[in-house]
Amino acid sequence: MPLVRIDLPQGKSPEYRHSVGDVVYEAMRTTLNVPENDRFQVITEHAPGGLVIDPTYLGIARSGDALTIQVTLNAGRSVELKKAFYKAVADGLHERVGLRREDVLIQLVEVPKENWSFGNGEAQYA
Repeated sequence: MPLVRIDLPQGKSPEYRHSVGDVVYEAMRTTLNVPENDRFQVITEHAPGGLVIDPTYLGIARSGDALTIQVTLNAGRSVELKKAFYKAVADGLHERVGLRREDVLIQLVEVPKENWSFGNGEAQYA
């Protein structure tokens, strides 16, 4: 039930955007135990100046291709699973679209299960 928000610089092809979404979904399936067909993603491009990512925070040299991935998901996964997810995404994006690993910024936002409604005005997991 994760909701993924991907923010990236403007000018990427539809194939690039689709591949980025695929990599994130595949990483969630293999590392975070997300069920099949549980794919909810918002991919947004930003014009110059609309996506501000510090180019040197924590000593990591980021380029103008840097993107952010925010995943809202149920609380409870271990630190080991989260680390495996971060690595799978960075490696997958590097392999699939040639994005530098340094240019991948990921945030996980954990919420209780009752904070989701998938339609009909119901809390399906409460």
